[in-house]
Amino acid sequence: MFAVAQSISIILVLLQRSGGFSFRTKSQVMLFIFILLSTRADSISSNPDINLINLLCVLFVSARVCVCVCAGAGGWSPLVSDRYQWLEVDLGERTKITAVATQGRYGSSDWLSSYLLMFSDSGHNWRQYRQEDSIGFFPGNSNADSVVQYKLQQPAVARFLRLLPLDWNPSGRIGLRLETYGCPYTSDVVSLRRGGGGLVYRLSPGTRRTSKEVVSLKFKTQRNSGTLLQAEGHEGSSLHLELQRGKLLLLTPSSGPPRRLASLGSLLDDQHWHHVVLERRSTHLNLTVDKHTERVQLPAEFSQWDVEQLFVGEAHRSHFQNSFHGCIENLLYNGQNLIELAKHNDHRGNVTFSCGESVSVAVTFPGPQSFLQMPWATPTTFRTWNKAGLLATFSLQQGGVAWLHLSDSRLQLLIHQGDKEIFPGVFAGSDLSDGQWHSVDLTSKRGHITISVDEEEGGVAHATPSFPISTGEGQVFFGGKSETWSANLFDGFQGCMRLLTLDDRPVDLIAVQQRLLGNYSQLQIDMCGIMDRCSPSRCEHGGRCSQSWTVFHCNCSDSGYDGATCHSSVYEQSCEAYKHNGNTSGHFYIDVDGSGPIGPQLVYCNMTGDTHTHTHTHTYTHTPTPHHLSHSVHFQYPSEEEQLQAAISQSEHCEQELSYHCRKSRLLNTLGETPLFCFVVVKRGKNLFISTYWGGAQPGSQQCACGLQGDCVDPEHYCNCDADRMETEDSGLLTHKPSLPVRSLVLGDVQRPGSEAAYRVGPLLCRGDRNFWNAAFFDKETSYLHFPTFHGELSADISFLFKTTASFGVFLENLGIKDFIRIELSSSTQVIFSFDVGNGPLEVRVESSVPLNDNRWHRVRAERNVKEATLRLDDLPVATQEAPADGHFHLQLNSQLFIGEADRSLSGVWQKGFRGCIRSLQLNGVTLDLEERAKITPGVRPGCPGHCSSYGSLCQNQGRCTERENGFHCDCSLSAFSGVFCQTEVSASFKSGTSVRYTFKEVYEVSRNSSALPSSIYSDATLRGENVSLSFRTSQSPALLLYVSSYYREYLALLINKHDELEVRYKLDSSREADVLRSSVKSVANGQLHTVSVSDGKGVYKMLPGLKPAVATFTEILSSSSDSDDMDPDLARLGSQGFAGCLSVVHFNTISPLKAALLHPDSSPVSISGPLVQSSCGSAASANPYAAENTHHLSAGVWCFGPWRNGNTTPNVVFPAGVIAVVIFVMVTGMAVAARFLYRRKETYRNQEVKGVKREDSQDFPFNSRADSQNVSGENPKEFFM
Repeated sequence: MFAVAQSISIILVLLQRSGGFSFRTKSQVMLFIFILLSTRADSISSNPDINLINLLCVLFVSARVCVCVCAGAGGWSPLVSDRYQWLEVDLGERTKITAVATQGRYGSSDWLSSYLLMFSDSGHNWRQYRQEDSIGFFPGNSNADSVVQYKLQQPAVARFLRLLPLDWNPSGRIGLRLETYGCPYTSDVVSLRRGGGGLVYRLSPGTRRTSKEVVSLKFKTQRNSGTLLQAEGHEGSSLHLELQRGKLLLLTPSSGPPRRLASLGSLLDDQHWHHVVLERRSTHLNLTVDKHTERVQLPAEFSQWDVEQLFVGEAHRSHFQNSFHGCIENLLYNGQNLIELAKHNDHRGNVTFSCGESVSVAVTFPGPQSFLQMPWATPTTFRTWNKAGLLATFSLQQGGVAWLHLSDSRLQLLIHQGDKEIFPGVFAGSDLSDGQWHSVDLTSKRGHITISVDEEEGGVAHATPSFPISTGEGQVFFGGKSETWSANLFDGFQGCMRLLTLDDRPVDLIAVQQRLLGNYSQLQIDMCGIMDRCSPSRCEHGGRCSQSWTVFHCNCSDSGYDGATCHSSVYEQSCEAYKHNGNTSGHFYIDVDGSGPIGPQLVYCNMTGDTHTHTHTHTYTHTPTPHHLSHSVHFQYPSEEEQLQAAISQSEHCEQELSYHCRKSRLLNTLGETPLFCFVVVKRGKNLFISTYWGGAQPGSQQCACGLQGDCVDPEHYCNCDADRMETEDSGLLTHKPSLPVRSLVLGDVQRPGSEAAYRVGPLLCRGDRNFWNAAFFDKETSYLHFPTFHGELSADISFLFKTTASFGVFLENLGIKDFIRIELSSSTQVIFSFDVGNGPLEVRVESSVPLNDNRWHRVRAERNVKEATLRLDDLPVATQEAPADGHFHLQLNSQLFIGEADRSLSGVWQKGFRGCIRSLQLNGVTLDLEERAKITPGVRPGCPGHCSSYGSLCQNQGRCTERENGFHCDCSLSAFSGVFCQTEVSASFKSGTSVRYTFKEVYEVSRNSSALPSSIYSDATLRGENVSLSFRTSQSPALLLYVSSYYREYLALLINKHDELEVRYKLDSSREADVLRSSVKSVANGQLHTVSVSDGKGVYKMLPGLKPAVATFTEILSSSSDSDDMDPDLARLGSQGFAGCLSVVHFNTISPLKAALLHPDSSPVSISGPLVQSSCGSAASANPYAAENTHHLSAGVWCFGPWRNGNTTPNVVFPAGVIAVVIFVMVTGMAVAARFLYRRKETYRNQEVKGVKREDSQDFPFNSRADSQNVSGENPKEFFM
């Protein structure tokens, strides 16, 4: 039976030989074919539409060689094995091809390892088949016997198939046995010509108002513009499918230019079939061009729109006058074949029901070295994406070389003789790198040169050189570089050319292909291989796509995203994340879903205190209602609805204040009567809902806060305003997330005589980030979590934080059949991101200079897209791995996603798991809930303690990091600063009458109060060391800043003398005169900020044992003071003038007196008289934004003092002039320096190694600090240390 079937098949093939199947090579003159078309019974029974075309024997005859391969030899093998060979199959009619299979030549070492497939309807204008729109090659065989079948992802409809060998067995030759699988393809075709009419289809009333309307068709054309379809409804409203510049646009007419609703496709004028589907569903439609679909929201006027007429090929009653020129196939409306109907309609216009194709042979220059050498000929049209490239090189009769090339998307002609440029060139055209066909005409008559580019559009340039130029003889090189004429000045041309002319006749490029005319290298003849890499655009989030012949580029500026495809957000996802980057309060953009579709939104982040909130403000509009029975207010937020809802969902807590102040204006009518007098409108998704409760109550309760608390003014009502008696108020917070934010407020009971009402809707406040601290601890190397498969086919980004003490471990892994993605810690200093999308495994590595197993948080961000893969580790430079230019780019995974360990079930290889913490794991902007999954997974614990090891450095100015369950907190109790990171200076402005007295507590008082208040308020009065810092700003000179005295008439004073110098006067022995030290820094009373630091240097300061300062007083020096009579007359006179200026960040050991006076005046041991105003005067730019900050370090090693008189009483310390920090500074200075004297050598004063100065103007004792000597004359900040 099988032999009979074979015989019948052979007879059928022989009968069909003349008009049926053929196989050809490029060098053939005659072709004899013997094909067996066999039908397998088992294939027919399972799928009757599948046919198998099996090549058994081919006979090739040419003028030079005859190669006969019959059944015994088993396949095709050309005489020459190179990339210019091909095998072409004529299937006799258009066929839907679904698969191909290859096998090596029987009994040989000849097989193909890779090849290209091309298809054509006419045997010309071939189109290369590409997988995933990128990959051009197909994998072949690895031996001569095995069969490799490839199922086409998208079936190809064609009559002709061509296979081009790319690679073959290096030890053999090209050898092939080929099978093609497919099924019959039927179609109805109509050919339309510009100006020749079109098809009109009028819908009957019964066919309208369907829930879904679908129009589908195929078309092909050589023209880049024309009206393809018009759908017209009542009153002339219409939708148009318009071909413009090779793109298909969906337009609707308007009073001005047509309104564009969608744009799809590109290069649709390539004379290949393109599939279009227009599907309308209610108020939106889906437009599909080939494999790509775009959803379009129809304008409001189309909500009740019905299609009444369809116009195909031309527009009706419209300014769209450019009709379509080409072929349309299988035009269907809701399943009805309109072309079949048109065949029976005598009023179908000037159309034909076949598709006659004009032969237009193009040539592709795929690489910069591609060239075509011809006798003199001129290019007629070209298309390219490159802005530069050499189109043609030719010689001149007078000698010299001319180059016609693209420069910055313009066409330029240059002429050289030898190495000298004799003609500077002429430019023509613009924007010639747009992928469109552009015509070129170059003429030279009587020394006059004319270059025309797209002459119909006016792109003509003329030039008259100073010497005669003649062309038209010799050779011309198109594209790449000539060996004879140097063209190193230009890049080679990459693009397509067609309609080359020789003696005003078209060049036969098929003859060129057969080596009968000219010469060429690395060309693709009879096809244009241009690709639009920006259609569809791979640039995400509004990035603008541009391209060259080989690559595309995304411009991400102003999009809020970055990366090769604008995939990753440049903003953090919450205020919490900004806080942990060290940012302080301000306006920030947050991108809640990272690389997801929701865009960034601007919020105000309040970083003060323990809560880190973001605020959404709103604007409002009033809407009067009919008859003025109610009052409506609508609130608008800067963020879109989906942005608001995403931010609310991510936050730990959100709230919005509602307040209603009323007099005879009822609120909710809480006795149950209807309707509600007032209600709140919220939005969930696309729907609006009425909220039946007021702020402070429970959702759905129809109550106010007083009703929930039971303290309403009328117990019979659940809102104060519902009592309808007196002036009262109902206020509270809405905290139920589905009720947020408030969109509208409707006030109903406001029209009665005597009714008064006022309302307040506060901003939307949200705090916390549910995702930022979501963590899991993996305590064993075998511990892991698993999640559903990660889907990141084209773009995948993964970010997380980890901390560990282990040296290696797998963070995560997801596998496919062949593809995979994995991130791992490969060593204590290296992280690897590896993946495979079908091109073989690739790795991206980042090496750290410091160990990563330091039990501190480290951030990993990995991204993989169609262009590249990147890996970021902390703030190290980004590592990048480029993707293959024409490789696979779809990541296809199917296993579960494993966190903390590799998937051993599929890989079969055990890799050591991760031991440590993983936090804030996000995949394509979606946070995985590690804590929830860890609660039900053995070996994994939710949460992860120990954040201060990583974030403790954010606490500044002696702030201490304290651990929390989710995060950390900066304790500023020991700091003179405040704020979330102890970074905000605490400053005050003083006037001459301001005084502050600070009382040092005795030990028992400190013990009693230390647990209640921070140690910045209370401190042990016994001084064991000193650490003082402060800043001041003043324009007063002279001024007494500080005066410290004891019961024994010893004193120390800090002042600004009349020369604008800092000066210290001290008298530590009542029997001696006072000593004076002056700073060499001038003009300290200049209104700029000066910082003074007092420290104990290298530990040489020791306080006197038992020294207990009792009271620090900062005030004017009053003549009535008990100590004024004993005071130095000059100091008393100077102190009586008081002090006016600014003091900031005062810190003395563990106490901050100024902070205590300003922030805790009622609970700290301070007394204040006169105006003490907190301000930002301590900021370097607060008084003068152009003023530089001066920081003075008073060196500790240059002053020596005599000892205090040792007595039983605590010294009485009196501090005049209202400068609290300076007072403390001098107080500590006096004690510290005295102690240092005793510690080092008591004989210092006695031997007078350092002598005092008794006169104010003496210059014998200037400050002599190395630290400040470098800064005295400069404008940089200066510091004095003491």
